[in-house]
Amino acid sequence: MSTKPEYPERAYLNRSRRRFVAGVSAIGGAQLLALSRFASAEPPPETTKLRIMGSGAIVSCIAPVYVAQQLLQAEGFSDVRYIEYPTDTSNWAPEVLLSGEADISLSFTSGHSGRQPYRLRRTGSRQPRSGYAGTEGQERRDSEAGLGRAPFYFDVRGLCRYRPARDINWVIARPVDYVRLLSEGQVDALMSGPTFSQDLRARRIGHVIANTTTDKPWSQYFCCLVASTQDFVREHPVATKRALRAILKSADICALEPSRVAHLIADKGMARYDYTLQMLQEIPYGKWREYDPEDSLRFYALRMRELGMIKSTPHQIISQGTDWRFLNELKKELKA
Repeated sequence: MSTKPEYPERAYLNRSRRRFVAGVSAIGGAQLLALSRFASAEPPPETTKLRIMGSGAIVSCIAPVYVAQQLLQAEGFSDVRYIEYPTDTSNWAPEVLLSGEADISLSFTSGHSGRQPYRLRRTGSRQPRSGYAGTEGQERRDSEAGLGRAPFYFDVRGLCRYRPARDINWVIARPVDYVRLLSEGQVDALMSGPTFSQDLRARRIGHVIANTTTDKPWSQYFCCLVASTQDFVREHPVATKRALRAILKSADICALEPSRVAHLIADKGMARYDYTLQMLQEIPYGKWREYDPEDSLRFYALRMRELGMIKSTPHQIISQGTDWRFLNELKKELKA
């Protein structure tokens, strides 16, 4: 299977970046003027460089971090780099943060709540970083629990009565092989997201057991949270707030202009236009003001504690590994 997605309207897509940038301005002059007004009232970011965890070719639902590129430049970040998995790093979040390869990420909530605030040993002269959203967890690595990712272990246990470590034979596989493995019967089930889930649907391979976007209780909570390291937030509080503002505004853009965003993602070669458009129309990006991230973290932490995956209480996780001040300030600023 080719790892390079194909998508229609290639002639149009060659021009889509310019049209997207113009379209961002057309989304609402008042919105962007408000962003500029808030940004000009603040001191400049402590750093003009920002490294963001990418992986859009694996999970295209993180579209807001790519839409944010232009807005991040308006916030004072002249050098914005995306750390793409697996081309730029072999680490997923939060390891990519702890290793110092990225400054910020948008990734699955249980992946962060399942980490202890340990210090990662690294070679070279760089100093270790501690996990900003990390929490106490078991010593073993997630690959021993399932597919190298805590979400797989957690969600399969949440959907059935099996004991994941004993009753399920886990198969370690690359995301690019998911469709083939399921279609050939080499695995009986998998957890996936766009665009792999959409490809499975289009090929009529398997059927949906649960959809966390629409099925309760998962649909009542954030799937992903924005995370950084304690070091970065402590040393760059203005940059942290500015970066978060750009990502939140980008979530609004994804909700308001799904077609334009779908062209941007397709033009970057990450996913087909039609798959991306479908995803953008199904995921409630615009509801970030309504959901409570603390409740979301508490929900996942409780489930993981019940499974014996972590030892800390939800209160310990929230008090030691979260900082909502930037989000609370931005909710007041970005009311419209």
